[in-house]
Amino acid sequence: MQATATPTAVPPTVTRAAQLTAVPPTIAATAIPAPTATQAPPPTPIQAPTATLPPPATPTPTPAPATPTATLRPTPTPAPTAAAATNPLVAAFARLSTSVTVRQEGGFWVITSNSTPNHPSPYFPRTDSRYQAYNGTNLQYAQNPNQIVATTLICRIPVEPGRAASTTATQGGPIGIAINGVPFFNQYAAMNAPLTMEINSFDQYGGHPQQFGQYHYHVEPTALTAQFGKGALLGYLLDGFPVYGPEENGRTLRSSDLDANHGHTHATAEYPNGIYHYHFTADNPYLNGTGFYGTPGTTTR
Repeated sequence: MQATATPTAVPPTVTRAAQLTAVPPTIAATAIPAPTATQAPPPTPIQAPTATLPPPATPTPTPAPATPTATLRPTPTPAPTAAAATNPLVAAFARLSTSVTVRQEGGFWVITSNSTPNHPSPYFPRTDSRYQAYNGTNLQYAQNPNQIVATTLICRIPVEPGRAASTTATQGGPIGIAINGVPFFNQYAAMNAPLTMEINSFDQYGGHPQQFGQYHYHVEPTALTAQFGKGALLGYLLDGFPVYGPEENGRTLRSSDLDANHGHTHATAEYPNGIYHYHFTADNPYLNGTGFYGTPGTTTR
């Protein structure tokens, strides 16, 4: 078999003389006899000088077109419609500068907060600037071992609340939300026990944290009524109906003034055409009686 010469065996610039002394391409490299002492070595091929060429110029890359600024910004939350902006619920949550947000999704208001009160409490860590030692009037006050922890709360509340065909009992945990983003709980302690003992752990503003640190109110949130008045709109339950303070037209209400759900229907400052609404009272069941007057939405925490 003949050895096949590689294309690079003879440089392209070798002179004619050098080509004549080159090894014939049909002879394998191993077939060339070693030179004897009397035999002159084959002449070294003379290679024509190769002109040194400058390296090819590197083309300057064309800069990519700048990405439009608009694509780098998050999609803004649509501004509320004029109707939504004047809605009493939206206006109520806008009264305080808190972390509460309100948006509409179909037939529901979606209200999101971190459950943290906008007022001091002995349940904040002592190193927190919001810590305030208990200075209330309950001589039997006994602070529970929990501390306030920011806890995400999402409430979905009907935009158009209406009376339900049957009453739905309130569940443990959040049953509504105050305008400062703190959840409302019902009239029971854990395992549906009466609040008789637990009420002694409420701080001077009517709230306390549960075992996971979520601060909440079972009774009148006195920081809000001190700021806005005893008859003020204080929040909403999950069925979409508003919650007011313990006074109405200058009169302090009791549970006996209200129906089984702990509310009644008539015009209010925010709802001049009339609406069903709940009231806080100083006596049991404090906020809600046998359950929701309307069909409740949902809550996530």
